Amino acid sequence: MFAVIKTGGKQYRVAANDLLKIEKVEANVGDIVEIGHVLAHGEGENVTFGAPFVDGALVTAEVVEQGKNRTVIAFKKRRRQNSRRKIGHRQLLTTVRIAEILLGGAKPAKKAAVKAEAKAEVAAEAKAEPKAKKEAAPKDDVKAETAAAPLFKAPKGEPDDLTVIKGIGPVAAKDLAEQGIITFAQLAKLSDKDVAKIDEHMPFSADQIKDWREQAKELAKK
Repeated sequence: MFAVIKTGGKQYRVAANDLLKIEKVEANVGDIVEIGHVLAHGEGENVTFGAPFVDGALVTAEVVEQGKNRTVIAFKKRRRQNSRRKIGHRQLLTTVRIAEILLGGAKPAKKAAVKAEAKAEVAAEAKAEPKAKKEAAPKDDVKAETAAAPLFKAPKGEPDDLTVIKGIGPVAAKDLAEQGIITFAQLAKLSDKDVAKIDEHMPFSADQIKDWREQAKELAKK
């Protein structure tokens, strides 16, 4: 049995198991698509024509591949007008394998199977999702706690105005305060290991921090 179908503005003569490239159809590889525009069908010399389509006729096809056609160049030039235009077009194509040619309103057999598999996958994902959330929750909490913990322990008492140090603005002073650095004495006592820690976790370079440390030593003496 064969059928003549219309899709993407073109007509194709198809039979079961035929591989066909048609204009792009929104579907994933392995999905079953339905083509309801059947212009004619027949077997041997017995052919039935539609007006324009055959009532109750349906062709189903399995999506094999999504791809593109070769690039077509449209070049237009006007003589003595210094006018040229070059446009390229690459048509999106879907490769399908014809599965069934159905007549008289018959329903496709493969469509039900695909739906059943999809429902099974959705159900499996729904069961797995709560478990994944439970497993991920403790890790997320640990990460949040780690991110919230400051690098240093802030001393008691009034904080110093770190913006007095050249190179430390209001934003940098706020960032340092969030990490527990609020006084000149703290900056002055930073070890090279502390400098490396700040360099790793904050948007300041080691050279910047060492420069601030030297300035803080002078200010801490006052």
